[in-house]
Amino acid sequence: MTQMLNRRSFLKLSSTAAAAAGMSSVPGLLGALEPEQKALVGSAKFTASVCEMCSTRCPIEARVENKEGVFIRGNPKSKGTGGRVCARGGSGFNQLYDPQRIVKPLMRVGERGEGKWKEVSWDEAYTFIAQKLGEIKEKYGAHTVAFSAKGGWETDYLCNFAGGYGSPNTFDHGTTCPLAYGVALETVFGTSGVSRDFGKCKYMINLGHNVYEGIVISYARAISEAVEAGCKLISLDPRYSVLSSKATEWHPVRPGSDVAFILALINVLITENLYDKKFVEKYCEGFDELKASVVTYTPEWAEKECDISAKDIKRIAHEYAKAAPAAMIDYGHRVTYTPEEIELRRAIVIANVLIGNIEKPGGYYFNKGASMYNKLAGEKVAPVFKKFKVPEFKKSEFKRIDGIDLPDSEFGYISKKRGIYQKILDAAVDGVPYQLKGWVMTRSNPVMTITNTDKVVEALKKLEFVAVMDIYMSDTAWFADIVLPESTYLERDEEFIAGGGKNPTYQVRQKVVEPIGDTKPYWMVFKELATKMGFGEYFPYKDMDDIRMAQAADFPELMFELKKNGLASAGVPLLLRDKKSVADFVAKYPAAQALVTEEGYIDAPFFELKTPSKKIQLFDAKLEKTAGRGSISFRPVKLKEDDELFFIQGKTALHTNGHTGNILWLNNAMPTNAVWIHTETANKLGIKNGDKIELANKYGKQIGEALLTVGIRKDTVFAYFGFGHISKGLKRAYGKGVNSGTLLPHFTSPVVGMNLHTSGVKVRKA
Repeated sequence: MTQMLNRRSFLKLSSTAAAAAGMSSVPGLLGALEPEQKALVGSAKFTASVCEMCSTRCPIEARVENKEGVFIRGNPKSKGTGGRVCARGGSGFNQLYDPQRIVKPLMRVGERGEGKWKEVSWDEAYTFIAQKLGEIKEKYGAHTVAFSAKGGWETDYLCNFAGGYGSPNTFDHGTTCPLAYGVALETVFGTSGVSRDFGKCKYMINLGHNVYEGIVISYARAISEAVEAGCKLISLDPRYSVLSSKATEWHPVRPGSDVAFILALINVLITENLYDKKFVEKYCEGFDELKASVVTYTPEWAEKECDISAKDIKRIAHEYAKAAPAAMIDYGHRVTYTPEEIELRRAIVIANVLIGNIEKPGGYYFNKGASMYNKLAGEKVAPVFKKFKVPEFKKSEFKRIDGIDLPDSEFGYISKKRGIYQKILDAAVDGVPYQLKGWVMTRSNPVMTITNTDKVVEALKKLEFVAVMDIYMSDTAWFADIVLPESTYLERDEEFIAGGGKNPTYQVRQKVVEPIGDTKPYWMVFKELATKMGFGEYFPYKDMDDIRMAQAADFPELMFELKKNGLASAGVPLLLRDKKSVADFVAKYPAAQALVTEEGYIDAPFFELKTPSKKIQLFDAKLEKTAGRGSISFRPVKLKEDDELFFIQGKTALHTNGHTGNILWLNNAMPTNAVWIHTETANKLGIKNGDKIELANKYGKQIGEALLTVGIRKDTVFAYFGFGHISKGLKRAYGKGVNSGTLLPHFTSPVVGMNLHTSGVKVRKA
C-alpha cells in the first residue's frame, strides 16, 4: 500500500459516505469527538508491530506522517512475508480514525436490536456489568454465563476472567474455521503443532485451501515460489479459485466428497505398495487397521462419489508417491464442506504420513518451540517465556455446556479455551444441557460467524445479559446491553509471543499511536473489571510492562531486539530427517551429536509423541472408544435435496470473514458478494449476468446478484463469506450482499465440533 490518505480527508470521505447512508447515528463514535480529541499522537519513526486485520498476524511497521495519518508497511525483516503487507493489512489505519468507530462505552436504552444507546463512563459500565454478572451468579450460578473471544492473545485474558468469575464455559472461533485440522493432527501426532514446507514442495495436492483469497502472505509466497520452481499443483475445488488458476490441474470435485478422493488415494498407495514401508514400520502404529479400513475404497468407487475419474485418481496417487518425500497434501484451513470433517482431515494427514514426508524438505514438520529446541541442542539456545502466575481457579461443580470435559467425550480433543462455539445457542435458546443466562465476548461476532443467523439472534434476545467489547458496532454488539470500546491494534501494547517453525521465533505488538477517545486495551479492561468484581488477583500486573517483565526479565537482549525489530529468532532451521539440516544443527550445537542416528537423522522426538504409543497413530484407540472412529472411513452425507443446488462459500483477499466489511478502503473495493452460478445453469433458470436472484431453503432466504461463469460446477453456487451485515451501526456494510449464515444449518460435526458451511438452495430470478 503506497497510497497515502490523511486523517482529514479520510474523515471527510467517510462522513460523506455515512450521511449518504441515511441511517440513525450511534452515540459515542469517533466522528462525534472534538478535533483536538482526535489528534494522532505517535512517532514519525517506524514502530515494529504485528497486524490484526486477520488471524495470521503478519509482522508490520507503522508510523505517523505529519500528524495527519498512519502509514503501514510490511516489516522488511520478515523472511516469511518478504516485507509485504496485503490489502487488509495496508488498510488497518482505516479502523484507527474511522468516524464510525466506537470510542466511548455505550449502554442500551431501547429494546435489543432497536439501536438506541447512551454514552456512559467506564466506571458506570464496569458497575453495570459487575451488577448484572453478580445477580446472575447469585440467582442461577456462574456456570450460566458463557465467555467467548475472537481468538488469539485475547483468549487467555478472557479465560482468566471467566475462571475468576467461576464459569467453565469459554470459547473462541475454532469451530467456525480452523479446528478440524488441528484435531486431526492431534489424533495422528499428539500435537497440532505441525507445519507445511510449501516452498520446497515438488508435488502438492490442495483441497480448497485458497491461500490467495483467504490470504496468508507467507503461504502464498511459498506456494508461488514452489510452482515457479516446477512444483506440480493439483487443485480440488468445486469452483475455479485463484489458487486453481495457478494449478497444473483443476478438478471440480463434488462438494463434500473430498474424503472419498483421499481414501481412494490411500487405497492405491497401500494396495500398490507405493507407501514408505520403512518409515511406517519404524515410526507408526495402526497400519494393519488402516489397511483393512480402506480396502473397499477403490478409485472406481470414489469416481462415483466425487466425480473425479478412477484413472485420474490412480495417476495422481502414483505421481504423488513418486515425488515423495517432497510432496504433500495440504491439510487446509477452510470452513467445513462436509459433516465428516474429522474423516477428511485425518485421511489427509495420514496420506502424508504414508509417503514419509515428515521432517523432510517439502513435507510436514513439527513446530520447534524453545523448549523442544533447547532439549535437542543440549543447551539453552532459545529463551523460554514465563506467564504471570495466577491463583488456581475454583473448580465449577457444573460441566461445560458443550460436553468436551465429560469422561469419554467424543469431543475430548477440543481444548477448553476453544470449545464448541455453536453450543452456546443450544444452551441459550433450548436450555440444553442447562439454561444460559448471560454472554460476555470480546472481538467476537457470532451473528456473522456462526451458522443459522436467526438462531444466533434468537439466543442474544433471550439472554438476560449480553456484553460485547469491540471496535465497531458489530452485528452482535447491536444486540448487546453494554458495548465496551477496545483500542485498535495500532493503539495497544501486548505481551511477547513465542512460537516456532523450523526453529524458535518471537514477536511483539507495539502501539504506534496513543489511544484515541476513551478506548482501552483488552488486558486493561479485564483487569479493571475483575478488580471491580473482587477477583483482581487473577490479573496480578500493573500494566503491559509488568507482563513483559514477568515473561522475559531473564532475557534483556531479546526484549531489546523485539522492541527494536518486532521479531526475532533463535538457532538455525532444523528438519529432523534431513541430513544437511541435522549436520548444520550439530555443527552449531555439538551436544546434539548424541541424538544423531546412523542415517544422519534425529528421531528421538518421534518416540516422544503425546500419543498413547508415543508413535504416529494411523489408528486411534481413543476415538474408537469414544466415537467408534478409530479407523478412517467413508460415511455418506446428504447436503442438498434433488431439486436444489449446492451452496458453498469461501474467503476473499479483501475481507476477513465478518470483521472488515465496514472498513472504508476494503468496502469501496468490494462492497458486496456476487453469487457465482454456472452459465448453463443460469440460462436454464432464465438468469442473466447481474440479475437479482433469490437463494432460499428451509433455513432462510437471501437476495444476491448473479455472476455467470464457467468456473464452477453446474450443480453449485458460491458466494464469498462475510457479507449481508445486519447491524445498522455498520453504515457502509449494512444490508449489502448475501448473508451466508442465514442459509446454513445449526450443526455440530462429529469429534471436531465444526459448523457446516455447505447446504442446498433453490435459485430463481428475484
